[in-house]
Amino acid sequence: MSDEVRKVLVVGAAGRFAGLVVSALAEKGIAVRGLVRDEAAAAAARSRGAAEIATADLRDPKSLDAAIRGVGGIFHIGPAFAPDEAKLGINMVDAAQRAGVEKFVFSSVIQPTYVKLPNHASKIPVEEALFGSDLEYTILRPTNFYQNMTPAWPAILADGAFGEPFSKTARIARVDYRDVAEAAAIAFNTGRLAYGAFDLCADGSPSREDTVAVMSEVLGRRIVATEPSFDEWVARANLPYDDAQKQILRQVYAHYAAHGSPGNSLTLRAILGREPRSLYAFIKELAALPSPEIR
Repeated sequence: MSDEVRKVLVVGAAGRFAGLVVSALAEKGIAVRGLVRDEAAAAAARSRGAAEIATADLRDPKSLDAAIRGVGGIFHIGPAFAPDEAKLGINMVDAAQRAGVEKFVFSSVIQPTYVKLPNHASKIPVEEALFGSDLEYTILRPTNFYQNMTPAWPAILADGAFGEPFSKTARIARVDYRDVAEAAAIAFNTGRLAYGAFDLCADGSPSREDTVAVMSEVLGRRIVATEPSFDEWVARANLPYDDAQKQILRQVYAHYAAHGSPGNSLTLRAILGREPRSLYAFIKELAALPSPEIR
């Protein structure tokens, strides 16, 4: 088996996070076939660097067989908080085996064995499917993404405050998903990460007080940390989730309130061969953009 895969199918290629993987693969000269649900998303996938587009439904194995044909690798990230997320991932693993795919990279979650959180527990069956397959797999387990702060950025600028529904002193590890995307590209471009499962965090586990201190320094004005209730936060956040998905997110934030979510940057630093992108760098970049999106 060659260390390098020449063509990769990226699930959700038009999305905020998988789209970053499309770009990272294209930068390494790996051809990308973007998997999208409809043609409306095709343009977004192409804008990230997808050379080909496949339209398929993760709930329809036959459509997956057609989408996968001719690729050497698959990058899979499940839809956030979907009730059948585990089944969708297993469908993709099964399709990859039927197609004889060489490499499968799965974007899982840090500490998936913490089964009290449904969005963590849903990753375990997909990981088990990979462990029981003949695929060369790499499992990436990122913590909370820096990019999750970008939708709140306009309100932060307008209100001079950054609020999340848990204690402002809770320590939360975060990571720039572009670093996760780079790790995925390394997995497809080399054999270094074969058969590994890796927790991915940036350096430090900053509290929200630490985060607003960085925001204040970058912006040159005071930003304060607030502690809205979950319902207050949801009312302002305009989340693309139904009530069941919001309840899963409520559980995640309750865990943060009780325990925080610290992490360790050693693994990501070793994979990248450099320091992971920092919170300061992310906030500085975010503040410099005319739009709140960091691609």
